[in-house]
Amino acid sequence: MSVEPSPNLGGRLPQAVLVASTLMLSWLAMQAVHEAGHVLAAWASGEAVHRVVLHPLAISRTDVTHDRHPRIVAWGGPVVGATLPLGMFALARRRRLSYLLRFFAGFCLVANGAYLGVGAFDGVGDAGDLLRFGASRWSLVAFGLAAAPSGLALWHGLGPHFGLAPARGDVEPEAVRWTAALLAAIVAAEMIAGAC
Repeated sequence: MSVEPSPNLGGRLPQAVLVASTLMLSWLAMQAVHEAGHVLAAWASGEAVHRVVLHPLAISRTDVTHDRHPRIVAWGGPVVGATLPLGMFALARRRRLSYLLRFFAGFCLVANGAYLGVGAFDGVGDAGDLLRFGASRWSLVAFGLAAAPSGLALWHGLGPHFGLAPARGDVEPEAVRWTAALLAAIVAAEMIAGAC
């Protein structure tokens, strides 16, 4: 019985860094875009923004008044959080590293879609707010059923860019550098802002 030699871990390190940094960066950036949606909707509808919580060790949150148009504010996070990254990808889709924005857009669609779709039944977070402010449960489920599968469709075929399947761990060094640097910058910015 022969044992195959273990793969060269150093050869897979860039792939591991790219995958891990892309996932963590997508999570933090998704929260930032989602909260920006709440802020923009609050400003547009005459509500006051009291506080935005963005920290790498916390779930994001935007504290606003709910005096005038609370449903607009509550919908703003998921809607802007899903569509803005999609627009960013559409504008950059012909660029060399656009697959990173494609992944991010898919991530935001899946995250926001699942957040409202599942939240329609357990009533937490924005879904709970929307239900309390009079949104119908079916509208949350419909958003989830449209957004999450669209995000999965965007992810389709991205595996080789992240070193999977036929790429056998081979990834673009520039993508590794960009995602790692952006992740470090966002974590540092959120840690500094959160310490104030």
